[in-house]
Amino acid sequence: MTMSVEPPRLYPTLRYRNAAKMIDWLGEAFGFVVHARYGEGDIVQHAELTLGSSMIMLGTARDDKFGQIIGAPGPGGGRSIYVAVDDADAAYAKAKKAGAEILEELTDRDYGSREFICRDPEGNVWSFGTYWPKAAEPAS
Repeated sequence: MTMSVEPPRLYPTLRYRNAAKMIDWLGEAFGFVVHARYGEGDIVQHAELTLGSSMIMLGTARDDKFGQIIGAPGPGGGRSIYVAVDDADAAYAKAKKAGAEILEELTDRDYGSREFICRDPEGNVWSFGTYWPKAAEPAS
């Protein structure tokens, strides 16, 4: 059986008040790597950060049409990204060292995942866990 690996189709997109600073922080805290960055100085028009085969897109918050649709960065709720990791303890230590606000300590879930939840400096919520569903495999 031949399996083709399709590139991701979902790209979480975030706006930050200080996107330039957050690009560095996301690398330090979560291990993201800059794939592309457009803009000058502190203004990031568009950036793409990778983590393994996954990617997020981000930019500096601004009052353009997209910014009006998604709203301003902050604790408005409803914004969360789940990241599947091999080692939740290592991810936790790295995030905590970088100053992530830990919202839920490392926890072993009844479905077998080891997870924690944190908030980045601009209010987005990130969950990290060992539960890793794969689109090419049947759900369990």
